[in-house]
Amino acid sequence: MQLNKLLAIPNLPMERVNMSVNQSAPKLLLGLIGSGIQQSLTPAMQEMEASHQGLRVHYQIIDLDLRKLGVEVLPHLVDSMRTIGFSGFNVTFPCKQAIIPLLDELSEEAKAMGAVNTVINRDGKLIGHNTDGSGWSMGFKNTLPNADLTKVVLLGAGGAGSAIAHAALRLGVKQLVIVDTDSKRCENLMNDLNALYGNRSTYSLDIREAIVGATGLIHATPTGMTKLPGLPLPEELITKNLWISEVVYFPIETELLKIAKARGCAVVNGGTMAVGQAVGAFELFTGKKADTARVEAHFLSLLKKNEENKK
Repeated sequence: MQLNKLLAIPNLPMERVNMSVNQSAPKLLLGLIGSGIQQSLTPAMQEMEASHQGLRVHYQIIDLDLRKLGVEVLPHLVDSMRTIGFSGFNVTFPCKQAIIPLLDELSEEAKAMGAVNTVINRDGKLIGHNTDGSGWSMGFKNTLPNADLTKVVLLGAGGAGSAIAHAALRLGVKQLVIVDTDSKRCENLMNDLNALYGNRSTYSLDIREAIVGATGLIHATPTGMTKLPGLPLPEELITKNLWISEVVYFPIETELLKIAKARGCAVVNGGTMAVGQAVGAFELFTGKKADTARVEAHFLSLLKKNEENKK
C-alpha cells in the first residue's frame, strides 16, 4: 500500500479563514478519516475556531470512498499518520470501532463506549477519545431540556449509537431499547450498559415492537445522509407522541425530520451533535476551550452557504 495514495487526497473547495494568527505558534496538522466525507464541515469549523484563537491549523480530509477503499487500509493509514506527525485526527463512519485495535491507549469514555471519534498524538502515542456522547448530550439538552425520557428507542448500535446510548442513560433515560439488525452487537451493547447503569436497557430486532409506548426516538444510523437517502423506519411509526433526535446533518433536515415536524413531533437535528463533537475535539487537539456559540454560528453559516450553492 503506497502511503501517498492514501494521504494525497485533496479537499474540495471549502471556506478557509485568513485571520490574524501567531506565526510563531506550532502548526497543527489534523485530519478526518471516513467514507463519503467530502462535504464534511468539520475542517472548516476546526480551522475557523483555531484562527480566532491565534492558532495555525491545517485540517485534511481523508475520504476512503474516493479511492474505493475500506477499513482494511486503516493499519497502513494510521501508521503513516503517526509517522508524518499528525497532531490528531477525527474518525467517522465506518471506522469508529475498527480503529480501536490500532491505538495505543483509550480514554475511559472511549473504552466504555467501544468507539473512537477523536485521536490525539502525544509524542508518537495515539490516544483514542470519544466526543460523540458529550456532543449529543449538549445539543439535546439545549434543544429539548424538558423531554420525556421514560422510554427511548435507539435505532443503530454502531459507533455513534453506542456513544449516544451511554450519554442517554447518563442524562436520565429510564428505559432504553436498542434496535439494530445485528443481534450480537445489540446484546453486547445492552450488557455493557446494564453493567454500568443498572438494568435499564433491552434490545429488539423489530422496530415495530420496540417503539410501542416509546416517548422518544434517537436515530443513529447513516440512513438519511445525502448519499444514503430514505427513512430508517416505516413512516407510519413516526407519530406525534415521540420526540425525534437525529444524528445525520447532511442534509440538516433529513426525510425523517421533515415527516416528524409535519406530524407535530419535537425534533433535534444532527447539527447540534456536530457542533458539540467539534467543540470537544477542538479542546482535545489544542488544549484550549472553544467558544461554543461561535462554533455554532459558523456551522450554521456554512450550512446556509451550502444551500445557496445548490440553487
